[in-house]
Amino acid sequence: MFAYAKLSVMTLLGVSEAAERLGVSTRRVQHLVASGHLRQVARGVVDEASVERLLAVRGASHVRAWSELTAWGAVAILSGAEADWMGERQRARLRARLRTITAGDLVERARNRAVVARYRAHPSSGRHLRAEIVHAAGLAGRLGLAETNAVDGYLAAKDVSGVVRRHGLMRDDEGRVTLRATTVDLDIVHDLIDRGTVLAALDLAESLDVRERRAGLDAIGDVLEGFRG
Repeated sequence: MFAYAKLSVMTLLGVSEAAERLGVSTRRVQHLVASGHLRQVARGVVDEASVERLLAVRGASHVRAWSELTAWGAVAILSGAEADWMGERQRARLRARLRTITAGDLVERARNRAVVARYRAHPSSGRHLRAEIVHAAGLAGRLGLAETNAVDGYLAAKDVSGVVRRHGLMRDDEGRVTLRATTVDLDIVHDLIDRGTVLAALDLAESLDVRERRAGLDAIGDVLEGFRG
């Protein structure tokens, strides 16, 4: 049964403290809030969990993430798809970059494929939520993990507010519902999920759970090694 995540005490950070933790300017923190990468809970205050998630993705590196379409292009190429929304020259450059990149670098570079938000939900919402998102059902076992009752998937950015309202979702950066909002056609997302584990592995590699993150990074590493071979 899908259940509420346990309520936890939210730890808050001032913008200047978050900037110090991330090694960036306060203006950059404000930009990260505006872009959805950090969660602001009050003026000048952010949720520490969102800072920790961002650190898990980018570590100590400050390299610029790819655009949304380039990030999805990387997922497509590694999944054996054409990425035909990109030009031939762009695809050639991206293939060359993917032959030299590490798993950790790919996680960081591809983070703009979606704006991620986490929520708590009513116990009855799990099945209905899964019907409204694109998700990788049954892939946990293939990545060496047990299935859980968490809900994690992609949906159109324009549909997020409606889904949140219909299901009474409550923002909680430690919640068990993860919505990944993208402007890319969801048919593309469906296809890439059906093609293999690349997208699911990227999602796992952003987890704060050490086991999940390691499983995701290992799977990405295997894919990159095969791509280079």
